[in-house]
Amino acid sequence: MKTGNQSVKTDFILLGLFQYGPVDTVLFVVIAILFSVALVGNIMLILLIQLDTRLHTPMYFLLSQLSFIDMMYISTTVPKMATNFLSNSKTITFLGCEIQAFVFLVLGGTEALLLGFMSYDRYVAICHPLRYPVLMSKKICWFMVTCAWTSCSLNSLIHTLYAFQLPLCRSRLINHFFCEVPSMLPLVCQDTSQYEHTILLSGLIILLLPFMAILASYACVLTVVFQMSSGKGQTKAISTCSSHLTVSSLFYVTTLSTYTRPHSLHSPEEDKIVAVFYTIITPLLNPFIYSLRNKEVIRALRRKLEKHCVV
Repeated sequence: MKTGNQSVKTDFILLGLFQYGPVDTVLFVVIAILFSVALVGNIMLILLIQLDTRLHTPMYFLLSQLSFIDMMYISTTVPKMATNFLSNSKTITFLGCEIQAFVFLVLGGTEALLLGFMSYDRYVAICHPLRYPVLMSKKICWFMVTCAWTSCSLNSLIHTLYAFQLPLCRSRLINHFFCEVPSMLPLVCQDTSQYEHTILLSGLIILLLPFMAILASYACVLTVVFQMSSGKGQTKAISTCSSHLTVSSLFYVTTLSTYTRPHSLHSPEEDKIVAVFYTIITPLLNPFIYSLRNKEVIRALRRKLEKHCVV
């Protein structure tokens, strides 16, 4: 990738999640099952929201966007990782690596902002119910989603174009299971400390700010619930908020760990384990956390199943 002082665009080699060995087939089966469950769960939730008119509300519109992002998010990294378990060739082209890094950043950033908007939706619905139709109108929902996609696409484009034009003078081995900008920095043969500051700034804006907004929103929601609800209502609110906060925290804490630390403090093995949580675990958990614990979604699913059974 570098000869003398000239960068050469050639294939990269992904070392993968673990050092490949006799457990390759087992890992392939496990990853394939997790991928299939996540894909089916998110697709079913999207279809259910689209088919049931009772779910055509701002909350479920945002939830369908989240499911779409998770479906694409896990599809960006897992298929390549899974095939590498059974393949003798672990290579990925320079262009393929660049595209994967770009798409991954777009989807990850958009999900981070979208989770923040979803918490705002719940805050308005519970703390300001009379103003909900105005504050969460269809126009505002589309504006939120458009802003999230546009801003994260621009951010991703800037980072990807800059990172992949840096001179790469070390081994072309990427010690990761997919192409991610932080995992590329150890291959660069010039000082990247200034660029790491821009990654840190992007991480604080796209990851930390929405996370803080989520914590503040749920704190306000719980405060209102404890003031107005009975013991049963309080228990239900705590259960719902805790599950949402758990899966959100899992996503934000792991991504912040990757994108707000200088690469000198990164451990490749630790980074790969952390990446599993925000690339596989959260897309797997989201459709179940936001649907199986939601009575409206369960009722909608039952209506569709009963309708098909009757037919």
